Amino acid sequence: MSAPFFKYGMFGDDTSLIVAFITGIGFGFFLERAGFGSGRKLAAQFYGYDLTVFKVMFTAIITAMLGLYYLSVIGYVDLSLVYVSPTYLMPQIAGGLLLGFGFVIGGYCPGTSCVAASTGRIDGIIYLAGIVVGILIFGESFSLVENFYNSSAMGSITLPQVTGMSYGLIVFLVVLMALGGFMFAGWAEKKWAHIRPEQG
Repeated sequence: MSAPFFKYGMFGDDTSLIVAFITGIGFGFFLERAGFGSGRKLAAQFYGYDLTVFKVMFTAIITAMLGLYYLSVIGYVDLSLVYVSPTYLMPQIAGGLLLGFGFVIGGYCPGTSCVAASTGRIDGIIYLAGIVVGILIFGESFSLVENFYNSSAMGSITLPQVTGMSYGLIVFLVVLMALGGFMFAGWAEKKWAHIRPEQG
């Protein structure tokens, strides 16, 4: 085993921040190149006529999943050392719904709003300002929601742990789900192509 590199002491905190910064810049660049700095393109997935966001993000998830899995199979990555965010079921469901509503209404998620703002889009800048204000309000009123925020804690769990299935079977099922999703996306884009707004 030789990865994750940070956990094996191949670099320290300072270098990890540099790596994170470079990775973040690269991620933002490719998001912008894929058109994810446009609120119209992002919101289009909810209307069904352009599911590029769904296809790109699902492809990224599948690529990362397969990469991690096969690197662990050949003994290069120790999956037990890969960080998994703790699950707080009910607050994360509520947060996901809130983010989803904001995504539909505003056309951006937090990451894509940063991409839009960095390219000078006014809607992206306003959206990002709203995020900052929301963070400040949440921080100041945290004591009111602290109990809910820390409720339904399940620890750092994974699908294999929850279902009792092997990692390999989970990977296979997610790949099947992705293929089905891509087929559905192609069908949806054709079905609702007539509502695509005119470009101009």
